[in-house]
Amino acid sequence: MSVTPPPAAVTLGTRASNLARAQTDSVVELLAAAWPGLTCDVRLIETQGDRTQASGQPLPEIGGKGLFTLEIERELRAGEIDLAVHSLKDLPTDDAPGIVIGAVCSRDDTRDCLVARDGLVLADLPRASVVGTSSLRREAQLRALRPDLETHSIRGNVDTRVDKVRRGEYDAAVLAAAGIRRLGLEEAVTEWLEPETMLPAPGQGALAIQCRVDDERMLSLLAAIDDPGARATTTAERVFLSTLGGGCATPVGAHAGVASPSPSDNVSQGMILVQMNGFVGSRDGRDVVRVFGEGEPEELGGRLAREALAAGADRILEAIRG
Repeated sequence: MSVTPPPAAVTLGTRASNLARAQTDSVVELLAAAWPGLTCDVRLIETQGDRTQASGQPLPEIGGKGLFTLEIERELRAGEIDLAVHSLKDLPTDDAPGIVIGAVCSRDDTRDCLVARDGLVLADLPRASVVGTSSLRREAQLRALRPDLETHSIRGNVDTRVDKVRRGEYDAAVLAAAGIRRLGLEEAVTEWLEPETMLPAPGQGALAIQCRVDDERMLSLLAAIDDPGARATTTAERVFLSTLGGGCATPVGAHAGVASPSPSDNVSQGMILVQMNGFVGSRDGRDVVRVFGEGEPEELGGRLAREALAAGADRILEAIRG
């Protein structure tokens, strides 16, 4: 059997934000460790999501799929870049035409975290405090936990959002812990929100590297940095989201972990079992559906989504869509 030889150099496409560049640097390190001598060039690409940052327009109002990915995928499809690096939670659940996720890297911190003035935690924020979030998922869970708080849209890169809290534009903000850690901003965090408190977005904390579906050299290259556990857990979460008919701008949370199969489990060879919690909630936090289960990733994600829909998630999501 012939083996596809690795390329001498690759070009990776990414957004220009500090976080996107830090994430891409980590992927370059993984590739360099797996393929000594490989030359990696990085190309910065502006997306629609980047262009709307300054406007402050809430992400759910902008709508559409791939706000932070479409332009990068276009460059990949055109052959201008070889690989595209994304936060997996930003990717639509359906693969773009001609493009595939060639690797899901080892997953970082999946949690959300609170950045608040005066070092406060969520339970101690004064009544009517203004909490910034651009996510309906976070808004729904915040309102379920603290209906006395106000949630306002917050836009900008991670460091910009932290600065907005420090300047007093917001009393607090909820952000992804992985982004905070990748930028070395841990000292700004006043509380790490465990999944039991706030379920993260499907795919949160994971990096996805795309390549063209027919590019065998890139697929072979990426196979060396693909993490089976991260792929299994994020697959379950993304199938859950997809089966619900939701996207990045819907109030859906999911968090999966690798499970240890019992001797009685009939598990396909090489298949990884996962356990997962799922959440769908109304924006005001008053109508909430929670599900939990264990199984093979794709089967579990679909099954829990159907359970959630039967328990009322269909009504919640229909109201969100208007």
